[in-house]
Amino acid sequence: MQQAPSQGTDNPLLIARGITKAFDRTQALAGADFELAEGEIHGLLGANGAGKSTLSKIIAGHYPFDAGEIIYRGHPLQLRGTRDALRVGIAIVMQETSLVPDLTVLENIFLPELGKPGRLDYGALRERGREILGSLGQEGSLLFDREVRRLSSAQKQLVEIAKALGVGAKLLIFDEPTASLSPGEVERLFDIMTRLRASGHGLVFVSHRLEEVFSITDRVTVMREGRSVLKGKPTAETTQAELIRAMVGADLGAIYTDPHSKVNIAECRPAALTVRHLSSKPIVRDVSFTVHEGEILGLGGLVGAGRSEAVEAIFGLRQRTGGEVLVKDKPLKGNDPQGAIRAGVGFVAEDRRSQNIVPDLSVKENLLLAHLGAHSGFFRSYQSREQKVKELLRRLGLPEERLADASMLNFSGGMQQKIIIARWLVLEPKVLILDEPTKGVDIGTRASIYAMLRDIVADGVAIIVVSSDFEELLGLCDRIVVMSDGRTIADLPSAMLDEEKLTLLAAPRTSMARNTELLDALTQEFGGAGFWTLIEDDRLICLNSVVKRTSLDPGFGAGEARQLAQTLIPEALSRRELIFIPERDSSRTTLLVPMRSARGHDLGWVGLSLSPDAKLPSPESIKARIETMAATL
Repeated sequence: MQQAPSQGTDNPLLIARGITKAFDRTQALAGADFELAEGEIHGLLGANGAGKSTLSKIIAGHYPFDAGEIIYRGHPLQLRGTRDALRVGIAIVMQETSLVPDLTVLENIFLPELGKPGRLDYGALRERGREILGSLGQEGSLLFDREVRRLSSAQKQLVEIAKALGVGAKLLIFDEPTASLSPGEVERLFDIMTRLRASGHGLVFVSHRLEEVFSITDRVTVMREGRSVLKGKPTAETTQAELIRAMVGADLGAIYTDPHSKVNIAECRPAALTVRHLSSKPIVRDVSFTVHEGEILGLGGLVGAGRSEAVEAIFGLRQRTGGEVLVKDKPLKGNDPQGAIRAGVGFVAEDRRSQNIVPDLSVKENLLLAHLGAHSGFFRSYQSREQKVKELLRRLGLPEERLADASMLNFSGGMQQKIIIARWLVLEPKVLILDEPTKGVDIGTRASIYAMLRDIVADGVAIIVVSSDFEELLGLCDRIVVMSDGRTIADLPSAMLDEEKLTLLAAPRTSMARNTELLDALTQEFGGAGFWTLIEDDRLICLNSVVKRTSLDPGFGAGEARQLAQTLIPEALSRRELIFIPERDSSRTTLLVPMRSARGHDLGWVGLSLSPDAKLPSPESIKARIETMAATL
């Protein structure tokens, strides 16, 4: 994404100097500094517990500060609460939205108006709502009369932003806004943020995802242990390594090792888990894949693709309505987690707080929960796991005396996650499934979790990782199975993929309707085969295909990868000219047309293979039809 030139300190909107804040004995901020200019997006980074959320909430009026000063629009700022902040034009858009689910979109956007005396003019509010959405380039994207509970995460976030603009906010803080969004939704959010920057708003962007920081921010400030250790440095003048050093106080090196060297080794090993045509209606429709011993398999897709539901069905948390699951070639019968645990399958669910932690149990009791589920009867044989527990504590860097802590909630989110993973390692599983294992943790904790997973696969355990972070999937996994609309639609080595290819593969099949309609129309009109493919060097990945005449099949189908020389149209794929190119065996002639989105993004190539005896259409006419369709994607 193109960055606007940073405004630097020429137009300071907010200056915070020497901010301190303590909660009981915990010193959350110890002299934090931050500066935001008008018309800039400023990244605020830091590890878990660094103080970035505390500083954000102080600026937004959630907490008072103990010492220091805040200057806003040239005047000292002392807020008594969030209402004061909104009144002066400061709003925060949280990861967990603060909307009222039973009220409509319009009522939530203008929530402050509901408390005013007199009757509301809903017609005027609708007009103002349309103006706000229009300024964001989101006209018609929200139904004002729809209840908020029925909206997607991205739509709720849009309501939050509109609500902030409804009260005239000049400074907006985005706290982890992309955590639950798909790549396409992230791009739309960044479009909105770019518009806000262009209109002179100041935006604070709090995120753990460094690739997003480099994509959207103008300057960055890094916090560590309650202090600002890197202050307002232009993003274009810094590197990922520098940011990581500032965040964790050390050079972590590459947090990903090269996973691709293990691909061939893993595929030669026995299958640890095989899934065939799994269904769990209505969301999971047809899922098939195999993961081998000592392999990390990624399960990728957009929000709503059915990834979490699929692994829950495998583990027995959802009723399986079709297909089969095999562990070491033995059928996994029944639909209960206890059977899966006894077969050697472990599962770390996505939501740490509600699905993985029992707050009323001690750390040791939480650590031994999986052991409890694996053993029935009065005697649980806890002693048999003592040595394994001690070994895991050393791996976690956790003193043995901390096992007696009364609550897991005394630990950071990253340590909680590592203890939850260790819970399953106590049982020495054959297969470990992790759903969003690094969600909401900082870069240092992510690195240690990745190192932990690499140690696990080195022992021969098969790991399945569900993640919305495509960079994580590509960096961590040997292979990636892509899901869309409840189905597996591709199974490819991660070495063949990048984030753009993954995004296109993961696009909902319903969003391919226009593409499929065009391929249908072309093949119906002229006969033959149509396809949509990504081509890089001497390889291709097919995204979609429609074949009317099997004799003209190009030699690949949707979700498949091929060397160009292995297809039935190598000549056309190699030359890629805007003419029908006959193959050397005279079996067919093929036209390939490049496709770009309305924003200029490369979307690959659309091809049409016809019989050399057919009356060939004008290449320019086919190109025009493809360009018209691409403008809607």
